[in-house]
Amino acid sequence: MLYKLNLEHILFLDIETVPQQQHFADLDETSQQLWEQKTQYQRKDEFTPEEFYERAGIWAEFGKIVCISVGYFKMQGDLRTFRTTSFYGEETTILKEFKQLLTGYFSSVKHLLCAHNGKEFDFPYIARRMIINGINLPYKLDLFGKKPWEVPHLDTMELWKFGDYKHFTSLKLLAHVLGIPSPKEDMDGSMVKDVFYKENDIDRIINYCELDVVTTAQVFLRLRNEELLSDDEIKKV
Repeated sequence: MLYKLNLEHILFLDIETVPQQQHFADLDETSQQLWEQKTQYQRKDEFTPEEFYERAGIWAEFGKIVCISVGYFKMQGDLRTFRTTSFYGEETTILKEFKQLLTGYFSSVKHLLCAHNGKEFDFPYIARRMIINGINLPYKLDLFGKKPWEVPHLDTMELWKFGDYKHFTSLKLLAHVLGIPSPKEDMDGSMVKDVFYKENDIDRIINYCELDVVTTAQVFLRLRNEELLSDDEIKKV
């Protein structure tokens, strides 16, 4: 089935998220109590709610999106390019601009969204943050009433599972075992919060996010047993 998909109809994406506030103490009292309740099972007796707040960015109720990076293929005869771009700034601006991209260029039935672990993280996170910010969901993220085979989402981690629902494989590990050259990353996901709040270096986060988009596209190509993208084929727009 993967071989039948037109690469130009797929929008690859990745998001970077951080806690809504830099410090646990910056939350109002109700939010602090709700955070304590929400994370009680994960924390057990090992961490206090304040210590565990470092991880708040992974929950849409307590985090926010600081970058959405996307990539898409363009075919012109035998010439193949993969173009990347990013949305950043205020979260409402990020979400509205991303929605405009979806409704303007990737809204047809043929269009699909693809991310690594996207069905568990990226897609629902974006949808939840849109609702929280008062933004109507675009068709590609509104799953209500859709049958499983009608959901326009691809997930490279799910594709790699081959039906094994207990199996989690990071993008970095999957790229390694598939022989995809590792991008020259100077950070990992655990560093995004500090790079955003302490270093105020959004460009570094954007670069990291776009590299993950490229790697996701490379994994998808390998799953189709196609030639990997060369550096010359990757264009930032």
